[in-house]
Amino acid sequence: MNILDKIIIDKRREVKLKKSIIPVSQLEASVLFNSRTYSMSKLIKNSPVGIIAEHKRRSPSKDIINNNHSVEDVVIGYQNAGVCGISVLTDGKYFGGSLDDLLLAKAAVNIPLLRKEFIVDEYQILEAKAHGADVILLIASVLTREEIKNLSEFGQSLCLEILLEVHNLEELEKSILPSLDMIGVNNRNLKTFEVNLDYSKQLASKIPDDFVKISESGISSVEAVKELQKYGYKGFLMGEHFMKTKNPGAATADFIKKVIL
Repeated sequence: MNILDKIIIDKRREVKLKKSIIPVSQLEASVLFNSRTYSMSKLIKNSPVGIIAEHKRRSPSKDIINNNHSVEDVVIGYQNAGVCGISVLTDGKYFGGSLDDLLLAKAAVNIPLLRKEFIVDEYQILEAKAHGADVILLIASVLTREEIKNLSEFGQSLCLEILLEVHNLEELEKSILPSLDMIGVNNRNLKTFEVNLDYSKQLASKIPDDFVKISESGISSVEAVKELQKYGYKGFLMGEHFMKTKNPGAATADFIKKVIL
């Protein structure tokens, strides 16, 4: 069993437990549930860089990345740097995140927030809305086409944007649906954690222009961003590259300036 399979098994157990403790009515009663949402896709379309920076404490492949900064400091630094959105990891067991991180981010900034999570159930989308998310991530490798359709349509009914993540052509072809806003290519194989930017390059021409194209993971240089822009990518989701620095916000600002030059 690979790490992704383990994560999904644990996630289904976690969701089942949460459902037994926190009813949907409680999530819907959240102060944030009916708040306005920000469009990440529009910001990315109109940006010369399109960086989505990530708050990420650790990962199964890297262990601890950064435990030294508060959520508020990191996301405010990202916003000041000029990012188009912020990805907040909310998985606890494998990534050290939580829904509280999303709440704290919502209180600190006024730009789009992506709930980075392994979503397998509508309940998690309600959680995302109740905790201030503007965008949710759906991962094609762990969902059927019918699940992608149902979950994306449910998310959009709550005024959330949908970022659909794929890793290969098979996943992409089963996933193209009108209920998506952005399609991201993960350069990291979630089953082996091997990283290769060629995944984004190979799939670029297969992604319809109706969707904002995002390249995710393994991007660590200005040259990589400029190269991927030639393939039609408008957005770049980056986490470890900024989080492993002493000042993620300053590192992001410096990176963005260099891309624009």
